[in-house]
Amino acid sequence: METTITTDIEKSQKLLKEGQLVAIPTETVYGLAANALDSNAVKRIFEMKGRPAFNPLIVHIHQMEQLPILAKDIPQKAYDLAEAFWPGSLTLILPKQDIVPDIITGGKPTVGVRMPNHKTTLDLLKGLPFPLAAPSANPFTRVSPTSAKHVLDYFGDQIPAILDGGPCQVGLESTIIGFDGEIPILYRKGGIPKEAIEAVVGKLRISTENETAPEAPGMLLKHYSPRTPLVVCDNLKEKLKENSLKKVGVLSFYEEDFPLATKVIALSKNKMLEEAAMSLFEALHTLDASGLDLILAERFPEKGLGSSINDRLFRAEN
Repeated sequence: METTITTDIEKSQKLLKEGQLVAIPTETVYGLAANALDSNAVKRIFEMKGRPAFNPLIVHIHQMEQLPILAKDIPQKAYDLAEAFWPGSLTLILPKQDIVPDIITGGKPTVGVRMPNHKTTLDLLKGLPFPLAAPSANPFTRVSPTSAKHVLDYFGDQIPAILDGGPCQVGLESTIIGFDGEIPILYRKGGIPKEAIEAVVGKLRISTENETAPEAPGMLLKHYSPRTPLVVCDNLKEKLKENSLKKVGVLSFYEEDFPLATKVIALSKNKMLEEAAMSLFEALHTLDASGLDLILAERFPEKGLGSSINDRLFRAEN
């Protein structure tokens, strides 16, 4: 099968209506999409990614009227969050309606729903009679794709089309929020900082790790990993001295002066966490393809999107 990178939304809609998989752009990362209501199509997502069946998928919609079709017993705080952040990089975990296949939810009674903030994919969704399941378009545990080229490198000749929407503008997967009654729970740090969520619904309960029965995607300890070993550290120059005989790549926040490093990528010379988040996965792809023995990644400030970046780096390290 020849994989085509295309901007043709109608062609992509046709393929999805036929039960095929299409990679799609979002503001967070590229997704491997299928008809969320077609269990056979969704099964192919799991097979292609090598994703364990217990790890649930997120369902993507384009308008609020779709939410009660997919979910029930929706708390008011969920509506408050949707009003504040949709379309955007927020996923809500809610009790599922019967229409949602069990394969989507990993057999759990809840479903994750999100409205992406990407014009191409919203236009794609508007022309479909079903929502889309779309986990990140990468093999399980590998670095997430933030460009059509990343997807082609992973799945070239395995899917018919990649809908090209340019580089992802957020660059981190969605923040995932669930509920225990009216109590909001943070299941995955992501493109919307915890502080912004708490400004809308109050203090969050934190539950971001589960190795055997995750409530949401992104909770497994090993995730987002390059093939090159990666170590997160506070003092890059000291770690470089310790590894002076190796070819070492440095992933820093803003500093570039590391003479002992083979390759250096500073994620934001302007010291902006938003820019660093947008650049993170692209930088990991670049370093992983540079023939290095080791990647040293700087620990970020544990605030705002810095906390989400650290989450991705620590899981990549495992």
